[in-house]
Amino acid sequence: MALTASQLDTFRNDGYLILPRYVAQAECEAMLADARAQLAAASGPLEFEADVGYAGAPASREAEGGQTVRRLLKAYDRADTLRRWATRPDLVESLAQIFGENVVLTLAHHNCVMTKHPHFGTATGWHRDIRYWSFPHNSLVSVWLALGPETRENGALRFIPGSHREQLQPHQLDALDFLRPDEPDNQSLVARGRQVELAQGDVVLFHSGLFHAAGRNEGGATKFSVVFAYRGESNPPVPGTRSASAGEVPLGR
Repeated sequence: MALTASQLDTFRNDGYLILPRYVAQAECEAMLADARAQLAAASGPLEFEADVGYAGAPASREAEGGQTVRRLLKAYDRADTLRRWATRPDLVESLAQIFGENVVLTLAHHNCVMTKHPHFGTATGWHRDIRYWSFPHNSLVSVWLALGPETRENGALRFIPGSHREQLQPHQLDALDFLRPDEPDNQSLVARGRQVELAQGDVVLFHSGLFHAAGRNEGGATKFSVVFAYRGESNPPVPGTRSASAGEVPLGR
């Protein structure tokens, strides 16, 4: 299941690539069962919507909706189903094609199950993952697996194709390195934004420098997604930074 030349070109040009029906239903349901059980048991470590301070989020964990879980952290350590997915040989081989070298799973970033709840599952503005990652080269790949349908209604991803190749000026970003929606110089960039809708088992590979966003969950059920991040072996984290703080898993190719 190696990536084709056309798929590699799509990733390099657009900064993301969708792999439809990449994971079988039975595997998705097994991961989903593990995630739901851990969410019901509030098995830590957890990130809450109140922790991120985004617009519309509860003001604190004590406020209404303050116990809404945003992410089940340290997914790699949570279940065999999640570890098997993170290290799946054909996925690793596809990533090796993109990097042109051996692959390493970083445990410091993503490494989570995203749980976007109705009512309190907040929107996320346009941002790049590399904004808080510390590596010599902005060339990591995030791998997003939809464990159920992801639509505009329940807060699916949006991407700005090709934005990983844009050179932005400081005035285009706010203090958290999100695109400033009120900045005129951002209007043409934001206008290129594309909504992505996924079915269960669909996978998206996207570049660490690609601007992406997601809406609120206006549906009636919690949306579950698994997200891991990978690097090439020649691009280690900067010592002493958060990126170097949680260990890694060498995967070869």
